Amino acid sequence: MNNKKKMIILEVDNVKQIENAKKMLEAIVHETPLEYNTTFSEVSGNQIYLKLENLQKTGSFKVRGAFNKIMKLSEKERKNGVIAASAGNHGQGVALAAKKSGIKSTIVVPKGTPIIKIQAIKSYDAEVIEYGKSFDEAYQKALEIQKEKKMTFIEPFNDMDIIIGQGTIGLEILKQLPDVDIIVVPIGGGGIISGIALYCKRVNPKIKIIGVQSEGVKTLYHSFKKGKYEIPEIKDTIAEGIAVKRPGDITFKIIKNTVDDIVTVNDDEIANAILMLMERAKLIVEGAGAVPLAAILNNKIPAKDKKIVLVLSGGNIDVNLINRIILKGLIKAGRLLKIVTKIKDIPGSLSKILQIIAEEGGNIITIEHNRAKIDLPFKEAEIEIDLETRDSSHISKILKRLKKENYLIEVEE
Repeated sequence: MNNKKKMIILEVDNVKQIENAKKMLEAIVHETPLEYNTTFSEVSGNQIYLKLENLQKTGSFKVRGAFNKIMKLSEKERKNGVIAASAGNHGQGVALAAKKSGIKSTIVVPKGTPIIKIQAIKSYDAEVIEYGKSFDEAYQKALEIQKEKKMTFIEPFNDMDIIIGQGTIGLEILKQLPDVDIIVVPIGGGGIISGIALYCKRVNPKIKIIGVQSEGVKTLYHSFKKGKYEIPEIKDTIAEGIAVKRPGDITFKIIKNTVDDIVTVNDDEIANAILMLMERAKLIVEGAGAVPLAAILNNKIPAKDKKIVLVLSGGNIDVNLINRIILKGLIKAGRLLKIVTKIKDIPGSLSKILQIIAEEGGNIITIEHNRAKIDLPFKEAEIEIDLETRDSSHISKILKRLKKENYLIEVEE
């Protein structure tokens, strides 16, 4: 039998496996909604649909693959429990699947993993071990524990049962939007895009599958473009869910054979996409889940008048990060102004500057009045003011008026 024929049989088998997995998982995981978004469609010149895996059980697609894997374990494999390494979402999926199956679970996560993800893992009765600065260091630690305690290791992406489970997303997309043109998917280790591509490309080879990575961790982008496996320099990213330094050999092979392109987005673009999803779609999405929208909003994918599905892979984002994203986003959009200035420390001085701001339509949010700083003259006070503004031109108008009134203004970024 020639290689081409083998490949065709493999693909048909994968499709059947994904269809079987979908039936097996029906009573366990949600068939997540696919929602058309008018705002993003108008901005991009396409028909944009959002596949809401952020509304999945555990807040992420990862539960699909984890359940598919754990439900297939033998009694021998279940005996000493399961262990996994995770940036957070895979750990939740494994922990929930293990709890439902009556199996002990241990999850190793990198130090600095968002508290929301750690608490969620613990809520499924799993033991959580924080180790290392990155997913890859946590992964190596999990392997050490697995050998020591003879537990069953649940791979996060480099396992065909995991990939098949994630492929059920592709099945749902084609059921919900049969004439989709492009599917845009986040890439970390490559499990979700591999599963979606295996199914969708076999059912309809004309569908384009586009992956998106963070510029901070772009191993698969780099390897895909080079045609061979290479690891570039790794940097921090707010998309910690896809911050995987070393993707799998199985996923890389599938991606090379089925994915049409991979693009990258930076943290500012990801943060803006998170903010846009909150404001325009009323959705809470984590950094990894927002990268498909970031790619569309920043014209990383050349397409017009196409039906495009963006897979929002998860919604487990730290609330403190949300707060920082909102503040930075508002400042960048000209909707929040933070200024520092000095006034005379006499009655009426504070009310005078506030009156000027009010006359120019600025809405005061907070004021901090400080007369005790060491470097201040005795008859002066420093004030910090946060005010709500309409846009950049409104900010310019307020600053121009204050300078005209002889205030020395320092604008904080």
